[in-house]
Amino acid sequence: MKLAETVTFGGSGLDRAAQLRGDVDGLAKLHADPKSEAIVFWRGKPLIRRGDWDALARLPLSHVVFEGRADQAIFLGLEDDLAIFSHDLSDWSPADVDEAAMNTFLDLTEQRHPELPETDVFAELRSNMTRLTPRDAELAASARAVYCWHNSHAFCSKCGAQSQMAMSGWQRDCSVCDAKHFPRTDPVVIMLITHGNSVLMGRSPGWPEGMYSLLAGFVEPGESLEGAVRREVFEEAGIKVGQVDYLASQPWPFPNSLMFGCRGDALSDEITIDPVEIEDAIWVTREDMMMSFAGENPKILPARKGAIAHFILKHWLSDRLE
Repeated sequence: MKLAETVTFGGSGLDRAAQLRGDVDGLAKLHADPKSEAIVFWRGKPLIRRGDWDALARLPLSHVVFEGRADQAIFLGLEDDLAIFSHDLSDWSPADVDEAAMNTFLDLTEQRHPELPETDVFAELRSNMTRLTPRDAELAASARAVYCWHNSHAFCSKCGAQSQMAMSGWQRDCSVCDAKHFPRTDPVVIMLITHGNSVLMGRSPGWPEGMYSLLAGFVEPGESLEGAVRREVFEEAGIKVGQVDYLASQPWPFPNSLMFGCRGDALSDEITIDPVEIEDAIWVTREDMMMSFAGENPKILPARKGAIAHFILKHWLSDRLE
C-alpha cells in the first residue's frame, strides 16, 4: 500500500460486495444470519463503543432497536464473509439534546440510547475519526455519506415525486417516472502550494482562533484537477500556480466529498485575498509549521488531525510526499 492510501478514511480493503446489493434472496439470508452485524447512526453520528481502544459498536441485526427496520438497513459489505449493515436511528428523540452545541464547529456532545450499553455513545465522527481502526473509519465514512445523500435526495430530481430507497441503500428509485438515482460524491481539490521554503495557508470565517489549513475548493463541471487547483488558488489568494501534481485522495463524509490532495508551485508570493472566499491567507515557513505541529506556535494551530490537510503537511515536513 502506498503511503498516500494511509490517510484517514483512505480505505481498508473492505469487500463492498456490490453484486449482492440487488440479490433479494442472498440479502435475506444475510439478514437472517445471526453472525451478521450492523453499525448504527443517529443524526450523522456513529455509535462508538468506548473502552481502552474505541471502536464502532456493532450490534446483531436481531437487536431490539432494529425492530421493524429490516427494510431500512444499508448493506456495507463483507468482512471475512461476515455481513456488515448500517441502521439509522435518527427518529429517536433523546430528552437532553443540546441543539446549540450540535451546530457548532466541532460537536463534543454525546448521546446514549436507553436500550444500549453505557459504553455505547453517539459521537461526532470528526472528533473521533483518528481513534478508529482503518476498517471502522471506512465503514463509518461510507455509511455517513450515504445517509447524508438519502436525507437530501428524498424526491426525484426528474419529476419531483418522492423516491424510495433501493439496492440495499445504494440507489433511490422513482415509481412515477422510473428514474434511478445514485449516491452523489462531490470532487474537491485541496492543495499544498509552496514558494521556496513556505506553504500557503488560509482560514475561513468561523474557524477557531489561530486555525489555518490548506486552500481547498470544489471542482467545477468540465474542469480538470489541475485547472481547479490553479483557479481556486488565484480566486482565493491571487496567487498564480505553475506545475501541479496529484498526491493523495480522501473520502470526506461531511457531507459527501472526495478530497483530491495536490501540490503546486506558486509563481509569486504576493497575496491578494478575496474576502468573500476566505478570511485570511498567509505564507508559513517550514520551521514555523514544525513549531505549530509541536504545539509551540502561539499564532497558528495545526490543521485538524485526521484531515488530509494534516496528512499532507505532516509528510511535507518530513519530505515523504509520494
